[in-house]
Amino acid sequence: MYGVVTRNEEELDWSEFDRGFLEVKDVTGRSAEALAEAVNMVSCFGDNAAVEADPDLAAVSDEGELATRERTYFDWAYVCPTREDYREGVLEIVSDCAETSPDVRLDDVGFPRAEYCHCDRCNEQFEASDFEDRFEWRANVITEFVAEAADRIPGKTYFTLYPDPYPGHLYERAGLDLDALSEYVDEFIVPLYDMAYETTYWLETIASGFRDALDVPFSVELYAVDVDIDNLVHAAEVADEYAENVFFGYDAGNARAAIRRARAESRDGVSHG
Repeated sequence: MYGVVTRNEEELDWSEFDRGFLEVKDVTGRSAEALAEAVNMVSCFGDNAAVEADPDLAAVSDEGELATRERTYFDWAYVCPTREDYREGVLEIVSDCAETSPDVRLDDVGFPRAEYCHCDRCNEQFEASDFEDRFEWRANVITEFVAEAADRIPGKTYFTLYPDPYPGHLYERAGLDLDALSEYVDEFIVPLYDMAYETTYWLETIASGFRDALDVPFSVELYAVDVDIDNLVHAAEVADEYAENVFFGYDAGNARAAIRRARAESRDGVSHG
């Protein structure tokens, strides 16, 4: 199955796409109206606009650094996952999406990195909890959030994963307990983005790792913007060997061309009679 990730409503109806994901809330804080024909996507804790408006929302490292775009490795700002008022707002968006279309995709769920969060609120909640291990407490915070979100989603719950299948890395980095989350998630999606896909051995390695790491289906999302069609088709072929589905991000025209090429090539050499 092929799909597209887009911000443009009209592209959801293109016949080449079996599934269309629409960004309803993205990491910039931009919002759009949920659509009935889409799997609506919600960036949960990535939110530049919210953190810029209220820096107290930001997750805080063990050295007191805010999780903003000014930090090394961060492309967007991260809200602390224990900020209850913000969480409730995100869950309301999830509910609105689910009322419009039954399937919802949760993006940017988790703590920003292993050294986060050490804000006063997190410190107090951890000290008051029954957990002795802070990583275990973080994972519980995230799992409880996902359970609340999934309870509001009547259809499939999709969940985006950072592309690191190495054992323990997602748990330590973001507080994601894959086994616990699998109880609430119907399909994980792993973005494996490259600007060219001139080599694909790394894509195969990561996809193979996730196949071993996950007990529920997962799909691979490829970056389609300005990528050579032949390279994109080859990347999709590699991903398709391991993933349930292949989705293309942010260039529906290039994605459509790649899907047409892939389907045409799959029919080459077939004879009847």
